[in-house]
Amino acid sequence: MSTETRHSVNYSTRVDKVGIRPRLVRTIRALITIFIALTLLIPVVWMGMTAFKSRADAVASPPKLVFEPTLEGFVSLLTKRRQLTAEQKAEYEQRTDLNWADEIALERGQAIIGQSEYAQRLRNSLIIASTSTVLSVAMGLLSAYAFSRFRIPGEGDLLFFILSTRMLPPVVVTIPIFLMYREIGLYDTHIGMILLYTAFNLSFSVWLLKGFIDEIPREYEEAALVDGYTRLQAFVRIVLPQAVTGIAATTVFSFIFAWNEYAFALMLTTDTARTAPPSIPSVLGTGGIEWAAIAAGSLGFLIPVVIVTFLLRRYLLRGVTFGAIRQG
Repeated sequence: MSTETRHSVNYSTRVDKVGIRPRLVRTIRALITIFIALTLLIPVVWMGMTAFKSRADAVASPPKLVFEPTLEGFVSLLTKRRQLTAEQKAEYEQRTDLNWADEIALERGQAIIGQSEYAQRLRNSLIIASTSTVLSVAMGLLSAYAFSRFRIPGEGDLLFFILSTRMLPPVVVTIPIFLMYREIGLYDTHIGMILLYTAFNLSFSVWLLKGFIDEIPREYEEAALVDGYTRLQAFVRIVLPQAVTGIAATTVFSFIFAWNEYAFALMLTTDTARTAPPSIPSVLGTGGIEWAAIAAGSLGFLIPVVIVTFLLRRYLLRGVTFGAIRQG
């Protein structure tokens, strides 16, 4: 073999090794990511399985991985029932106007007497979380734009003061807010919870959105102002389209906080404005805890967050292009 041929073979071998190594690293990283994702999803999958188990299967020991699916948990979650005697159960079995939910309840010796409060609690969560998210993101966007584009006396102190509202655990201020809400008539009201969640989300929105707006070059707005745009027109037509990624990411995180909040919802509401988080653990059955019903309620509570995150998923990849825009 000639010297030229040996050099060619050695070069090809080195190229192959250089090409194989990155592929191997990517494969290992992908496998680790998949393993971590599957591990984190185990509680969610188990919750989904429990939601479709019967009461006996939900408390079986050892836990059952293979079972006959049933909607018993959802019926227990969405209805109010009463226990039947043997004679009453025999009478109910003779009726022909029973639907599938009645039949499931009848199998447990119960009769449905009405709807539970779960649907109302879930509706309250949607109203309060959605409204507070829109308000906090809208006001946070305007505040972040002002801090980013104008010279404000004491800007650093103001930003720290805004951020300091997130440093205090919510449970610490629950009692003072409870007393204040009782005095001004905001206790157990949608408006009271919306204002409270908006206030707590506002600091987060300001800081997060300011970082996104700082990335947008000022020259774009200056060029628009030279062309005759007003400051508001430049904000709407130049800043907003480029900040949509930050707005979407802030919306997702603010919505998740308001949707999952537990302490305020437990202490500041009783019936009218009670949200789903404090009501799901209180699902109790006759003779024990309805684990299937609790899992069904948690599964239904999880769906809106998944939908919002799925709709805005492409904006959550902001980290890939973070810092890509630079002023010249």
